[in-house]
Amino acid sequence: MRYRTCWSGKGLQTCLLCIGLSTTGRWRLTGRDMATYPQNFRFGEFVGSLIWLIFWILIIVALVGLPLLFIVLFYVPLPPLGDEVLTPYLFLTMIVDPSRTIPIIEHLMTTDLFRVALFPGFTYAALIAAVTIFVERKFLAKMQLRVGPLYAGKIEGIFQLIADGLKLIAKEIIVPSGADKPMFWIAPIAFVSTAAAVVALIPAAPGYVVADIDVGLLAVFAILGFFPLIALLFSWASNSKYPFIGGLRALHQMIAFEIPFILSALSVVILSGTLNLTGIVESQIQSYWFIFFLPISAFVFYISSLAELERIPFDLPEAESEIVAGWLTETSGMIYGLIQLGSYVKTYALAALFVVLFLGGWAGPMVFPPEVETPIINIAPLYDQQAANATLWFTLKTFGMILLMLLPRGISPRIRIDILLHTGWYKLIVLAFINMFVALALIYGGILGPGGLLVR
Repeated sequence: MRYRTCWSGKGLQTCLLCIGLSTTGRWRLTGRDMATYPQNFRFGEFVGSLIWLIFWILIIVALVGLPLLFIVLFYVPLPPLGDEVLTPYLFLTMIVDPSRTIPIIEHLMTTDLFRVALFPGFTYAALIAAVTIFVERKFLAKMQLRVGPLYAGKIEGIFQLIADGLKLIAKEIIVPSGADKPMFWIAPIAFVSTAAAVVALIPAAPGYVVADIDVGLLAVFAILGFFPLIALLFSWASNSKYPFIGGLRALHQMIAFEIPFILSALSVVILSGTLNLTGIVESQIQSYWFIFFLPISAFVFYISSLAELERIPFDLPEAESEIVAGWLTETSGMIYGLIQLGSYVKTYALAALFVVLFLGGWAGPMVFPPEVETPIINIAPLYDQQAANATLWFTLKTFGMILLMLLPRGISPRIRIDILLHTGWYKLIVLAFINMFVALALIYGGILGPGGLLVR
């Protein structure tokens, strides 16, 4: 193969539009490429298009965004400010005065809307999921002696995620002609919603949990059971053989690993004496992290989490070298984007659940000062030393677990389905039972539990 400079004067490595291989083995420029190549690019027209885009964004914000904000403010209870009655109109005028905005922000941070939408709810989980996608690419590239994302953003390709998001938004969503269209559209939304439901049960700091219920751990496993069913329904709705094979594999994988998954967490319930996730963290604060007493259960939970996430070496439901892309074969555009978002939010949820069950949750040494002073505005009413310290340690531990979950993708091959079933049914269940007996021995031996020797 002989290389030459393309008609635009650029090298073939830089001008990708000019790549075309003729029958003689020489590179040539096809007529279609010449038709699509921007021959008369003008910077003024480019700036004009940007101004036009900004204009329409402002119009949409003014006609849609502000009315929606007013509607929300009318239904959200606003805090009293002395003798002054706070109305939505006064609220918008106070935004320009930071000193008067602090009490409003302090009040909003205590509402359920803040916990659901921002922290520790969906926005927090989605941000960690976005960072995970970028870190995974660079992490695997370093392991395999590659560069990874580089060009979208001057620093290590940090804008690659934004570029991919814009690409998925702009791409056409292709629905197979024989598909069950309502189910085909509903399944990706249900996938993301189910992942968000798991996030809602996980406490990230003292008092910061969307749904702090007494049977939180049981609810987590009940919700996780919906993921393989959603994959099977979506694969069936695609009306294609490869997605359906992937959906059936997802169901088999759930059957193989669901029991050891639950049994590994049951050992934690025995030691803590509660199904409440906040109570499990507090019981570890009073004694020691459960991973020191239940290392086998932690290992089983980790392996089962990889199978639940369908990550290598347990990615049989996708298996791109065998069944194209498994149950994701017919996905395109933002349908694929929603499923990927749900998958990485689910990765965060299971990593955070491991931290809550075995690594003491938000427990850690105090690194923040008791008070914070700023020269411009007093943010002391918003600063909580305990919450800030808990959030820091919870985030660090969770991200460390996420890296541990990403690691097998770079070092492990995919296992056969018979080995997967044998591992789940014969090996992991036995290991989980062994650590259950260890937990019972620690309780009845007076080492842990109420009045135990290691309880502080």
